[in-house]
Amino acid sequence: MTTTTAPRDEATRTDDGGGPVRGPVGAGRAYALLLVITGLAGVLASWVITVDKFKLLESKISGEAFIPACSLNPVVSCGDVMESAQAEVFGFPNPVLGLVTYGMIVAVGMGLLAGARFPRWYWLTMNAGMLFGVGFCTWLMYQSLYNIGALCLWCNLAWVATLLMFWYTTFRNLHNGFLPAPAWLREGVREFHWVVPAVHVGVIGMLILTRWWDFWTK
Repeated sequence: MTTTTAPRDEATRTDDGGGPVRGPVGAGRAYALLLVITGLAGVLASWVITVDKFKLLESKISGEAFIPACSLNPVVSCGDVMESAQAEVFGFPNPVLGLVTYGMIVAVGMGLLAGARFPRWYWLTMNAGMLFGVGFCTWLMYQSLYNIGALCLWCNLAWVATLLMFWYTTFRNLHNGFLPAPAWLREGVREFHWVVPAVHVGVIGMLILTRWWDFWTK
């Protein structure tokens, strides 16, 4: 891993037409802060869910009832989500994985703020990890809406954080030529970078709204 510091945001390009960047690449303050903020949001959500999960297990052992603070009604019911089989896909509570991965994102963001620069393989590996995160979150969304039948607000926060960090990392890789794309696409995402994340989050919001339309409108 190369972490030399430099004031510039990018290394020299291979040509004058916006070709791939050659050498380690850093990032601007805005993107670095986005990683730190979304990473911290994911850590917070994962931490709260993990603590509540352990409290839920302790209550079962002691024979007492425990209702998580975010269980507000039949739809927004974190307890139902935590007790589902989907909440432990890998044999342990899902948020434990989030504590590690979101923590890594915070570390990367802090490194970028300090002037760190990383090679192409590093950026693509991080992008691939985020793509896995988006896929996993999308699966969890489907399970939450159509199989479990309940929402967890802290999970929703983690979903949005994952989507934002994924899309903006993808946009940076497109801009730097690390992902193949025509010049017009690179310019388009640079100019209208907010459109795709906004639409993605909006679609999720509409799915939640329509799934429990009768409940929200009664």
